[in-house]
Amino acid sequence: MKEIEISIKIRHYQLEELPEEERELVNTAIKATDNAYADYSHFYVGAALRLSDGTVVIGANQENAAYPSGLCAERTAIFAAQANHPDKHITCLAIAARNDNGLLKSPITPCGACRQVIVGVEDRYKKPIKIMLYGTDGVYCLESARDLMPLSFIDDNMK
Repeated sequence: MKEIEISIKIRHYQLEELPEEERELVNTAIKATDNAYADYSHFYVGAALRLSDGTVVIGANQENAAYPSGLCAERTAIFAAQANHPDKHITCLAIAARNDNGLLKSPITPCGACRQVIVGVEDRYKKPIKIMLYGTDGVYCLESARDLMPLSFIDDNMK
């Protein structure tokens, strides 16, 4: 038997400790929660990403009475960026969430489907995407989506 150990590094910042550009991206993700349509779960998620040319694209979760027809904030932002700016890679993605009581205390993480999409975009462009997960208690920063999903399935796995 062989044992494999996988470790990740997560930096925990207070919002005001982030560089201005990253703080603005997190604040944009927080504001994007206002664009969520979450009449069923009352869980409002906002995402903001920065492209290699500095363009910021936002996303917000969109629910539907037929639950599988909805889409997460992270994927709405990523798919909008890919559809409108396919020649630009994503450098950073910020995610925030709130419920009917306000912004969440603990940083919110992407669901498994969103993690797979983010890792796939990293693989497509061969560039890491910095991930910033916001909670009122602080911001978790990861240097790559692979830190969210270390045993990821990418294009090379199918060859």
